[in-house]
Amino acid sequence: MINIGNIFALLALLSWPLISIMMFRSMPLARALIWSILGAYMFLPQLSAINFPLIPPLNKESIPNLTAFAICMSTWGRLPSVLPRAWVGRGLVVMFILSPVITVVTNLEPIQFGVDRFGSMTLVDPNDLTLWGLPGLRIYDSASALVQQVFFMLPFFLAREALGTRDGMREILLALVIAGGIYALPMLYEVRFSPQLHTRIYGFFQHDFIQAIRQGGFRPFVFMPHGLWVAFFAVMVTLAAAARTRIGTPDQWGKRMLYVGFGFGLVIICKSMGPLMYALAFVPFVLLFKPRLHVLAATVLVTLVIAYPLLRGAGWVPTDWLLAQVEEMSPDRAQSLGFRFGNEDSILAHVADKPLFGWGGWGRFMVYDAATGQTQTIVDGQWIITIGQFGWLGYIALFGLMALPIYALAYQARRRHAAAIPIEVSVLVLILAINMVDMLPNATLIPFTWLIAGALLGYAEEMKRATDAAQRAAFQQSHAGVMLGTDLEHARDRRRGAPVPARRRTLL
Repeated sequence: MINIGNIFALLALLSWPLISIMMFRSMPLARALIWSILGAYMFLPQLSAINFPLIPPLNKESIPNLTAFAICMSTWGRLPSVLPRAWVGRGLVVMFILSPVITVVTNLEPIQFGVDRFGSMTLVDPNDLTLWGLPGLRIYDSASALVQQVFFMLPFFLAREALGTRDGMREILLALVIAGGIYALPMLYEVRFSPQLHTRIYGFFQHDFIQAIRQGGFRPFVFMPHGLWVAFFAVMVTLAAAARTRIGTPDQWGKRMLYVGFGFGLVIICKSMGPLMYALAFVPFVLLFKPRLHVLAATVLVTLVIAYPLLRGAGWVPTDWLLAQVEEMSPDRAQSLGFRFGNEDSILAHVADKPLFGWGGWGRFMVYDAATGQTQTIVDGQWIITIGQFGWLGYIALFGLMALPIYALAYQARRRHAAAIPIEVSVLVLILAINMVDMLPNATLIPFTWLIAGALLGYAEEMKRATDAAQRAAFQQSHAGVMLGTDLEHARDRRRGAPVPARRRTLL
């Protein structure tokens, strides 16, 4: 029943629906929804999946999403609202769900390697082939692709309805802080004894073990895809702890600042430079600056993230200058960055053959040696994977949906009579923006990212309704004041015996 892993991996996947039901019965709905998604990400096995025909694999992403969806739907007695209120959001959702279907239809042809043609004769030499070829996508794969896109977005839909309040934001922050405390012990264990937990419990290591060795020791993987994912999780924990320090009472600041320091310690033991830089830059920013500056910074970051692939595709990013600057600090990192730039250039050139909808799955977007089929590219960033698989339209749909809540909240905060954005919301906006920044070098898009984005979009929509109501009330109050002032003036004219002008009637 399971493609990789032992009996414990299978039991873990099969038991998660039961665990989720127990959560929803014993917790408030918002809290249970958060932990049903976050807990699965923390503890279920990587790569293990239950495969059935015609549907996407049932794994640590799809099983919790489907379970939470079914329970919420039975609790509410209806389907959650799928389409956002704004037409931009509706267009992005439709594009995200349907663009992979068009990708499948435009990639029905197989890709062959080692083919020599002599006139009408075709020869294939199998001796030098590393890979025989890549299959063409099938028509019924379009249905599977559509279902898979919906599976990915289920936390977004559910959180938009269940968590789009200030209390919902506090629940997310509290869950992250508690999750950091739970994960600290296995992280410390693996730093000391090497990443062994996934292997000992589920029977296999989820990645290349050489990447677990860092700085003369080890960095933790626990049950996440890679040590970088664990490091970014520690960054989210630290930012959540900083936010809870800001909303706490003065007598709580000391204890909560200790937890911020504890989160910093988790980031440090992960031995990853990028997440450490995020923590050093943004934790003091959360502690010292106002929420409106958090939202402003997040908006700038997201704009840069969206612009970067477009500028890279147009060749307007000064890669040579960047490499020269990095080489002055670290030749090794400059070499790694140059290798990454080279891979991106190769894949962007390959995607230029199918720019709108990409090459689809099965690794078809990678660049291969035409004679041997040996892969010539290695990709890590979510943006280049998305463009390669689903084209530029798929990229706009995915990253547009991630950025939509941030832009919506930034716009709503500037409206007249808008309420101030609380610290709980602004820090989650910042976490989402940093996650998008991290999706440039890494593929750190996880179900919990979708959950945060959906909760923030729900809050932005509620904020719009409240601001619209406040503007209507202010208009009615000012209009009533003008009419009252006019009536008083006319009463004074009557007492003085002066003629009273006829009241002008207007449609308003």
